[in-house]
Amino acid sequence: MSTCCGTPGDDTPVLKVYRRALWAVLAINAAMFVAEMTAGVWGKSVALQADALDFLGDSTTYAMTLMVLGMSIRWRAGAAMIKGLAMGGFGFWVIGMTVYHWLQGSLPSAAIMGSVGALALAANVISAGLLYRYRRGDSNMRSVWLCSRNDAIANLAVIAAASGVWASGTGWPDLAVGAVIATLALSSSVAILRLARGELQDLRSPTKNPATGTGSEIR
Repeated sequence: MSTCCGTPGDDTPVLKVYRRALWAVLAINAAMFVAEMTAGVWGKSVALQADALDFLGDSTTYAMTLMVLGMSIRWRAGAAMIKGLAMGGFGFWVIGMTVYHWLQGSLPSAAIMGSVGALALAANVISAGLLYRYRRGDSNMRSVWLCSRNDAIANLAVIAAASGVWASGTGWPDLAVGAVIATLALSSSVAILRLARGELQDLRSPTKNPATGTGSEIR
């Protein structure tokens, strides 16, 4: 674990700063869920709706992380396992929504996609910046960082899709971004589950220190 993350379970100054950062990104993500879901439904964009649900999932992730912050590595790794499974479920849901809108032949609003996507990108860049220093922590911290990083990447894709919808007059760029967001969620799910499982296995090994819960880091 990176030394900047402090010792798990200790109420260090770094941990206090991390807790404040989590509260800030929780508020940002909750507000963006409401704004982006409203815009996604109004603009008939599967990419915006998918990204909005990702904001909701992230809000839940940050709330759960705040609950287990400072607890033992077993609790934090368990929370990361739940979040990894949630990421996977979200990915499969987006795949389903992409197929549905493809069959329906929906044409989203490029203007709404572009403007709301830009707002969401700004929100996620701020969130990622607040969490950047904790990106190499344990599986719980790692999962939080991946949430914000993935969202920023997804927002860039949404903005690109808006340009594609405007230029082509078709909905396929929106559907393509939906598939990209789903793939990103599924890959992050696998990464978090592997790291959390490694931490739990380390706890059962007599050669590992339960206080640190060291495990292989996913880069």
